[in-house]
Amino acid sequence: MTLLSERERRWRLLLGGDGQDNASMSAEDMQLDQILNALYGSDGERGADLSSSAPKVARWLGDIRERFPSSVVRVMQKDAFERLNLERMLLEPEMLEAVQPDIHLVANLMSLGHLIPERSKETARQVVRKIVEELMRKLQSSTEQAIRGSLNRAMRKQRPRHADIDWARTIRANLKHYQPEYRTIVPERLIGYGRKQPSALKEVMLCVDQSGSMASSVIYASIFAAVMASIPALKTQLVVFDTAVVDLTEKLQDPVDVLFGVQLGGGTDINKAVTYCQQQITKPQDTSFILITDLYEGGDQKQLVQRVAELKNAGVNVITLLALNDDGAPYFDKRLAQQFASLDVPTFACTPDQFPDLMAVALGGGSVADWTASQDIVMERQG
Repeated sequence: MTLLSERERRWRLLLGGDGQDNASMSAEDMQLDQILNALYGSDGERGADLSSSAPKVARWLGDIRERFPSSVVRVMQKDAFERLNLERMLLEPEMLEAVQPDIHLVANLMSLGHLIPERSKETARQVVRKIVEELMRKLQSSTEQAIRGSLNRAMRKQRPRHADIDWARTIRANLKHYQPEYRTIVPERLIGYGRKQPSALKEVMLCVDQSGSMASSVIYASIFAAVMASIPALKTQLVVFDTAVVDLTEKLQDPVDVLFGVQLGGGTDINKAVTYCQQQITKPQDTSFILITDLYEGGDQKQLVQRVAELKNAGVNVITLLALNDDGAPYFDKRLAQQFASLDVPTFACTPDQFPDLMAVALGGGSVADWTASQDIVMERQG
């Protein structure tokens, strides 16, 4: 029997089969078919080849890494954890060494943190560190550049002393006042920088919902917090919560420690977390408070809205992110989001790529509403 045409081959791998037409498949395609059938076989067969032991799963994970690109591997791993209930196997070192680290795997390990046995903890940390370092490489430069630029602009003076004039920026700002007959520029506006201050100029407090639905947001928020904590002119605090509140600020020098300090799941008491953060804010006029939550409140909603209003009235720059991830449109409490919007609190979902610019706008005193409009981000409106 002749081998399948390329079109027939693709349909055969996509739809699977009952083994009767294997003679028309190449040896390599038969292996691919077995790999796919182990995960996507019919209801009666699904997972039959993966359900008995971690070593089998580890071999299967190794096979998909060899035969599929990384983007496909991540999708198949995620499907395997969801369809075959493989979370328990993540507790085995052999399994952890076989998986390809991605943000969903980190979320799984975070949710299992208290169950990971001693023999697997170091392997788990290595897996988490790998994806954290990858995300840090991707996000650190853009974050530092945007925030440092914003802080520098905030320090700029309009009437600087002669020694403090930034001549390069002054010349650029006054090019329209060039006098050709004198071959010179008349600097109507001098631009400079103030003296460096010994204490932080701005403060940022991230308050992050660690309920299970917010897993990706927790990971990105933790990494951004670690990056911002490395900027000397910025004081950064990180608080996570479910029905309890945990201040992870002291762990920000190592984002892996931060992530292992997070416990995903449980209920949600946003009011309790906001109350704690309100007590920590000492310079409201210089503080940006970033609340990251889907707003499904299990605590006192009325008091929560009141506390957010108090923060706003005190001069705190309050922003609510309904999600901080790339997972698409988030689920959130529409009614409570509209109440926040009625307090003039910007409330919207944000991707990791947009977050550095958002923080630059917030720290520079710019209009978050104008920025979201420029990014085609839909903000919640008063109902």
